[in-house]
Amino acid sequence: MGAGIFVLVVMAAIGTFLLIRAIPSLTSNESNVLTTQNFDPDNNDWGIAALAYGTLVSSIIALILAVPVAIGIALFISHYAPRRLAVILAYVVDLLAAVPSVIFGLWGLRFLSEHILPIERWINDWFGWIPVFGGSVNSASSLFTAGVVLAIMILPIIAAVCREVFLQVPRAHEEAALALGATRWEMIRTAVLPFGRPGIISATMLGLGRALGETIAIALILSPSYAINASVLEIGGSTFAANIALRFGEIAETGRSALIASGLVLFLITLLVNMGARAVIARRKEFSGASA
Repeated sequence: MGAGIFVLVVMAAIGTFLLIRAIPSLTSNESNVLTTQNFDPDNNDWGIAALAYGTLVSSIIALILAVPVAIGIALFISHYAPRRLAVILAYVVDLLAAVPSVIFGLWGLRFLSEHILPIERWINDWFGWIPVFGGSVNSASSLFTAGVVLAIMILPIIAAVCREVFLQVPRAHEEAALALGATRWEMIRTAVLPFGRPGIISATMLGLGRALGETIAIALILSPSYAINASVLEIGGSTFAANIALRFGEIAETGRSALIASGLVLFLITLLVNMGARAVIARRKEFSGASA
């Protein structure tokens, strides 16, 4: 109980600090914070619309790409791969999670950008009639590229957590499904995935938290711009964390207060996402006593 109370106190202290430091810029701002795309706090003209859009879109792209692959990796390691191969693969996945984010950023900037640009152009040629894939593709410094790099970064986190959850499925459930004539995939679909659904949600939220707060990799890949663009393939965009990292050292006091205010918004978004995940997990309590 003491540890739990301490965590709550720390979170409350962080939120209070952010709120106090954000008040000066919020009170002096002449624009609507929620709808303004521009970010020029030194002239009292700033908002979080473009930053929130870039943060959420890049994170959603990362989840769409990473979650199915991570679940497949976890299932292969836990239920398909031979024991020796499973141990090696699990070690490699865990090792990938330890790679610093700046390495992913440099890799995305120097290697991935060159090789993903033809793919983005192909997507634009064939699916450009969809607004999210429309526009002109002249550079790989886009939210799509940032989302791909984020997907690779959160993949090992989601895969590792899902793997441990799948290994906790009661052996009796699996054997019962197989005894009824189910194939291995049918056993996984009827026994493993339902039991592991709360764990999959938790792993996804952990990955989302990493994606929402990622800084250096996004700062290296994106060409900063404060405009909401419907297409994820066009150049430009920014996120809360990357914008704070790039501008904190060169901005005036009012601007720093605005950056802290944007950090407060990111803090609230993260809290809301995790609270929503906990609410979903709470609805799956029927599986919590499955191992009894």
